[in-house]
Amino acid sequence: MTFASIVVPTVGRVSLGALLAAIGSLPEDVELLIVDDRADRRTPLEVPARVIAGRAAGPAAARNTGWRAAEGEWVAFLDDDVLPDPDWIERLADDLRSAPPTVGGVQGDLRVPLPPGRPPTDWERVTASLADGEWITADMAYRRAALARAGGFDERLPRAFREDAELAFRVRRAGWELHRGRRRATHPVRPEDRWISVRAQRGNADDALLRRLYGPEWRAMLGIPPGRRHRHAVTTACLAVAAGSAVLRAATGGRVWSPAAALAAAGWAAGTAEFAIARIAPGPRDAREVATMLVTSAVIPPVAIAHWLYGWLRWRGAEPHRPVPEAPSVPLSDGSAGSHGGRAR
Repeated sequence: MTFASIVVPTVGRVSLGALLAAIGSLPEDVELLIVDDRADRRTPLEVPARVIAGRAAGPAAARNTGWRAAEGEWVAFLDDDVLPDPDWIERLADDLRSAPPTVGGVQGDLRVPLPPGRPPTDWERVTASLADGEWITADMAYRRAALARAGGFDERLPRAFREDAELAFRVRRAGWELHRGRRRATHPVRPEDRWISVRAQRGNADDALLRRLYGPEWRAMLGIPPGRRHRHAVTTACLAVAAGSAVLRAATGGRVWSPAAALAAAGWAAGTAEFAIARIAPGPRDAREVATMLVTSAVIPPVAIAHWLYGWLRWRGAEPHRPVPEAPSVPLSDGSAGSHGGRAR
């Protein structure tokens, strides 16, 4: 019987080859599955593993495709841009075999190397925060029974953002414990352009879904740190008032300009400056980084609020994620009963 399945969703990053080389040869009771989640799959993936076609619907859907096709009683998820340590496979086995029956998931230890000799950039700090995150699916193993009982990942969360924390919450709510293991992997900082922080604001739509599902205390429930959305909302409101007043003033030939408009403009400038300073201060402060922070700090608040409002409207009737219908149980080696094919017990 297969003890563990390693599931690696990929969008075709060149780092996949290095990951597979780092994993090396596998024990007989461990299988490796690659979920090909590329939008264009006309060129086949040449990898020494079983390849499953994904739906190009995001990492949550790709991981669901992978674990539902897996044979193992444990499913270890790895992102295609991590580098497991040389002894990762041995430590994975130790982590999982030593887990008590009440444990539904075991997280690996993730390190993010930062450039020496200078403070990290904003993007490097964002990536480095993965090392302190809980239940990050860059290296996270779940018992099949836990995944089945919780219903797997919520595919309404299409980005690599919150979908792992949300699943972890439902697994624990279903009665399982989550532990940290001893295996280790490295998550390098991917090169990105200066607009990555603006594109990342799409995650605010996912936050709106979670707010709909779990209520005002959703961050505390899922273990998500406080964000800046309330500040962004104030800054954006000031911008809207100031811009609207400017348009009105231009339409009236400069005859309309109220103290409230001037106050709103000052509020927008102050909010933008505070946000930029907060991002510049811990960074390298070179010309490129400072320029990037100044520009994106002006753009991010309205973009973030726009995505939040879009999500709030889109998910206004959202219902909690539920498992798919039951399937026959299959025995697991620890004596518990899990279900095969990703359905609930």
